[in-house]
Amino acid sequence: MGDKVKFEIEFVIQSSPQLLYQYISTPSGLSEWFADNVNSRGEIFNFIWDGAEESAKLLKRKSDEFVRFAWEENEDDSFFEMRIIVDEITKDVSLFITDFAEEDELEEAKMLWKNQISSLKQVLGST
Repeated sequence: MGDKVKFEIEFVIQSSPQLLYQYISTPSGLSEWFADNVNSRGEIFNFIWDGAEESAKLLKRKSDEFVRFAWEENEDDSFFEMRIIVDEITKDVSLFITDFAEEDELEEAKMLWKNQISSLKQVLGST
């Protein structure tokens, strides 16, 4: 397996930081847009897509600001983080994604996030 490359993408989302945080930090919120179903036992979140299950450990979180997960099967220090950023002047809310992907899967990984965030925006009623 090659080295993973860190990438970041920002999405403007019309939502309050508090509401958005519920959708990125709770199993019920994540089930609405990120995976078909999400269960958690303590720090371990189980994400289910089309019958396949992947587990991630919740590494860090700060209420209304960010969550950081690491996939259980990772053998490196990669993680994925969803950080809520509010522009101090315009009060625009953005979701800042940090993730890692293999060099040859970078565009695919970004596209996957774009599709996921598009689902999140639909759930939130954000355009």
